[in-house]
Amino acid sequence: MRIVVVDSSQVVLRVIGSLLEARGHTVHEFTESDAALRFLEATPEVRVLITSLEVRPMSGLELCWSVRLIAEDRRPLHIITMSSANSVHNLAEALDSGADDFIEKPPRAEELHARLRAAERMTRLQEELILLAETDALTGLLNRRAFRERAEAAAARLAPGGTLSAILVDIDLFKRINDAHGHDVGDAAIRAVAALLSEEGIVGRLGGEEFAIILPERDLHAALRHAEGLRVRVRTLRIPSGNDQTVGLTCSFGVSAWTAGDSVSALLKRSDIGLYAAKASGRNRVVPEMPPGGSALAG
Repeated sequence: MRIVVVDSSQVVLRVIGSLLEARGHTVHEFTESDAALRFLEATPEVRVLITSLEVRPMSGLELCWSVRLIAEDRRPLHIITMSSANSVHNLAEALDSGADDFIEKPPRAEELHARLRAAERMTRLQEELILLAETDALTGLLNRRAFRERAEAAAARLAPGGTLSAILVDIDLFKRINDAHGHDVGDAAIRAVAALLSEEGIVGRLGGEEFAIILPERDLHAALRHAEGLRVRVRTLRIPSGNDQTVGLTCSFGVSAWTAGDSVSALLKRSDIGLYAAKASGRNRVVPEMPPGGSALAG
């Protein structure tokens, strides 16, 4: 595991770091709590924070609280506090500040490793729960809520003048596939399309046979090229339907690009308008967003 250790003493850091590294952990040591906090903010791969309560400039309790706010419920992170003053009051304060565990300083090797084994079990369980909460069970893609959150986060990271694009995808005449070949074949078709779409960007299943893709740093023309490539590849899919038979399918695509003052809702709405136009004009095609009061942009 990647572990951050915070203590004002270089000696304590080296003692703990040596114990952890001997068991194969990757250790990041900090004497200042604000530097540790910045590192934790930028490094979501860290799974354990071990911090003394006696650190500066923010106290160990303040660091616990700040780190817990970063992790919230979407980042597996186990916080162990330590203090040379092993008291019920310190334990209660640490737990109330967001810590998961408390250990006496300096920690004994056997006890430290046992608590880390518990931390590993807990963070693995947290990872599994997060995955279940964010993942569409049929396809393994992001579910609608998780996709929307990732899309909002990507939009929030946009620099002034930056761009991203959205693509909405819908399997054409999907009800016919289900009616003619059964829901097992329909589910296989959804999984096959999902696997193809998931190769690039932020991809989610919005429900049924509809998918969405966010492409950071792609303008409209780049997104149209991407969508056209997907359209051609979808057309080559063959879904086994029993008795050595296969089913072909196509998809329709609506594409839009970010504009100044935009929102994710407006971006997806414009893609939806393009998708509707693709369906209405014959399916199996890519249609870009519709400018206000105008016709479809040239693709």
